[in-house]
Amino acid sequence: MSADFFRSREFHSAEGVTHTLAVGDALRAAVIVREVPGAPGARDAVSAYGYPGALADGRLDAAAVDWRPTGLVSAFLRDRLGAAPSLGGARQRSLVQIADPSRPLRIREQHRRHIRRNRREGWRARTLQGPAATSEERAAFRAAYTETMTRTGAAPRYFFDDRYLELVLSTPLAWLVLVESPDGRAEAGAIAVESDGFLHYFLGGTRDEALPASPFKNAVEAMIELAAERGMPLNLGGGVRPGDSLERFKQGFANAVSPFWTLELVCDADAYARLSAGRPDSGFFPLYRAP
Repeated sequence: MSADFFRSREFHSAEGVTHTLAVGDALRAAVIVREVPGAPGARDAVSAYGYPGALADGRLDAAAVDWRPTGLVSAFLRDRLGAAPSLGGARQRSLVQIADPSRPLRIREQHRRHIRRNRREGWRARTLQGPAATSEERAAFRAAYTETMTRTGAAPRYFFDDRYLELVLSTPLAWLVLVESPDGRAEAGAIAVESDGFLHYFLGGTRDEALPASPFKNAVEAMIELAAERGMPLNLGGGVRPGDSLERFKQGFANAVSPFWTLELVCDADAYARLSAGRPDSGFFPLYRAP
């Protein structure tokens, strides 16, 4: 088993990784190869969710590689955090918010007030190593997570089933945080995973009925405490878009940022241009899959 969650067998199985994109001995990247909708015979690739990166020796520039032998139209690769990009030509996609317990924390006072109030009223956070979570605890998390994705209008790709969560939580590199109300019901939760020297906030959510209490703030506090115990910074991620309410929420716990790099590879320029014809350039990659 890999010592990094995002390259572990369990995570690759959950995500449905199908192939390895390789350039000699200089690059190895796990990817999911997909059919391009409406284009029979055309395929593209995407790396697994999160921050998987690639095994790379730093010698390659993406523009200097002939990607045509892959048989792909394009490939979108998410890089790991805390390291130089795997390939030259990477794009800084965003800055993610980091809560580093080894440095003074600057938790927003409003967040602190809500956390203290919830503790006074009897809310409590429990942290379990992934394999120790029972089916009932996984189901409680899934309920909170699914209600959150429904509430925010998330794309279908983000609605994970029981098998996905069971695989993700089957490795000791994953942790489940549940925040329980005074009557013992799990009303909010988060999954945190260890990879590349970070504890990463991976998935999370709150039940609709519990939103007025903001119990997810107690889940973030529990993840920061876990990160301190594990001796690593906590990656809270970013927003859906820079400056949105989700990013501002996370900034209320952060004391640092880290760049998140992606690689956008056009492997067959003619096919890419043909499939993208008539679409305005929205910055989405690949353009022919833009919503």
